[in-house]
Amino acid sequence: MVSNADIFDANILIVDDQEVNVRLMEQMLRGTGYRCLSSTMDPHAVCALHRANHYDLILLDLQMPGMDGFQVMEGLNEIETDGYTPILVITAQPGHKQRALASGAKDFISKPFDMMEAKTRIHNMLEVRLLYKQLEGQNRTLESLALHDPLTGLPNRRLLMDRLSLAIAHARRNKCTVAVMFLDLDGFKQINDTLGHDVGDTLLRMVADRLVATVRQEDTVARLGGDEFVIALWELSDVDHVAKLVSKVIQAVSQPYSIQGSDVQMTASVGVSIYPAHGDEVDTLMKNADLALYEAKHSGKNDYRISAYAEL
Repeated sequence: MVSNADIFDANILIVDDQEVNVRLMEQMLRGTGYRCLSSTMDPHAVCALHRANHYDLILLDLQMPGMDGFQVMEGLNEIETDGYTPILVITAQPGHKQRALASGAKDFISKPFDMMEAKTRIHNMLEVRLLYKQLEGQNRTLESLALHDPLTGLPNRRLLMDRLSLAIAHARRNKCTVAVMFLDLDGFKQINDTLGHDVGDTLLRMVADRLVATVRQEDTVARLGGDEFVIALWELSDVDHVAKLVSKVIQAVSQPYSIQGSDVQMTASVGVSIYPAHGDEVDTLMKNADLALYEAKHSGKNDYRISAYAEL
């Protein structure tokens, strides 16, 4: 919900070519309790100001020299192509009401206006605008949660699969190599059992940070759950390049971690599959990387294995 405090803290821009009208509107709004007021008498400046400040409400005069309010609204609508353009038109020409609303204004007040009516319309418009912003924020949060691991902020399995599909499509077009690294922490359950889940969660976040710092910006580091991570490596030159990157990752993970005053040691085992030698589909590459991880674990951990399973 939107509180009165939120409404009074809303960012408002007053646009009028007459200074007396600007001062009158500022006086009314400040007397009501609004705190974040800006104004301009230059209609050409409105769009740049809105890009910079993202106003919650624009009080717009229609009749201005050089550039009228309708032209201003055209520019604002280009900025807010998918959003809610917060325009309240205030004009001495009530005959323009229908055109103003059709041009993007959300409400209309005729001059001279009733003070109580103006206050009510401004309050109502701001409430709708702030509710819209809250909904946008909630939708972005839900979208992020659907694609990212809530503990580490890394991409989850769904987003990993999408990015890996893109990497394979890119490699197919450009005749280059993609690698999948399936990484599992050695002895992570013991850390959870002896030091507690808080330490375990902190360790997972620190491992995630190290993995992201170790690989290139174009690569994707994802967490599948528990202590399982997957790294999708884009556009590699050859197998030797893959081996160097895997060794770098294992070395980064194995450095000591300082958590709650204690030094925690951790190692990782990694299984690797390579496109196109070990598969040309996401599921095949993931399966073969997982099988290679099993071999790395079985051979003594803190090591890696490259898949021995070529696609038939």
